[in-house]
Amino acid sequence: MDATPDLPPQNRVPVFNMPGVVTASIGVLVGIHALREFVLPDRWDITALIELALIPGRWSVAVDPARAGDLLAAAAALTGDPDMVQARQAFARYIAAEPAAMPWTFATYALLHGSWMHVIFNTVWLAAFGSPVARRYGPWRFGLLALAGAVAGGILHVVLDPLSTAPLIGASAGVSALMAAAARFVFRPPLVHAGGQPWQVVAPPALQTIPELLRNRTAVVFLAIWLVTNFLFGIIALPLGAEATSVAWDAHLGGFVAGFFLLPLIDRHRR
Repeated sequence: MDATPDLPPQNRVPVFNMPGVVTASIGVLVGIHALREFVLPDRWDITALIELALIPGRWSVAVDPARAGDLLAAAAALTGDPDMVQARQAFARYIAAEPAAMPWTFATYALLHGSWMHVIFNTVWLAAFGSPVARRYGPWRFGLLALAGAVAGGILHVVLDPLSTAPLIGASAGVSALMAAAARFVFRPPLVHAGGQPWQVVAPPALQTIPELLRNRTAVVFLAIWLVTNFLFGIIALPLGAEATSVAWDAHLGGFVAGFFLLPLIDRHRR
């Protein structure tokens, strides 16, 4: 008689060992950028950018029309490439003349990117830190964290730079939320196997508290590198190939904070 336990059948190992929601998210980001790059005419692409990107100055004037003068004054003080400055000033006049609050832009800006380098950079980090979050919490909570990070990052960017007419784009804030969420559990030391059958699934460990994170050298080094890197991005102001757009460090910070403090609520509900 065969005493071997009846184990579940083993599937073939996939080439890309990522959760489906992460793979789908990367496909959407890459597909949208490819559509803008190779299919849409320039006029349609500019229209999509105006309608979907987050533009702080547009929100400031929509909420308080009296700030239209401040917006025009800030645009008049711009320096740099003359053609770019002229375009920014014309756009500021357009915003001042037709202010409109577009609440969807706090989420849709995360779907647009300024260059292939920009979209590849974000999708690499999405694959690295979004995968453990998706495996632990599933696609819906994964999406909620990413959306909350994008919205929080957009809000902080508008608060800190309310008169900017540069469109904010990129999934960096949502990815930062997933990075912060992953940091709450991926750096925990592995649990020692305490009995049970080898094929039994072990319950995922609890989240690390803030004091535990501060005592975890790996987590502290990761958080320090992340903060310093974002600070340098803010000083150097790298556009990642898109001269007409900006990738703001404050949006990254807003997303990171949202993911870090929202995850315990999601984790408590999951359990």
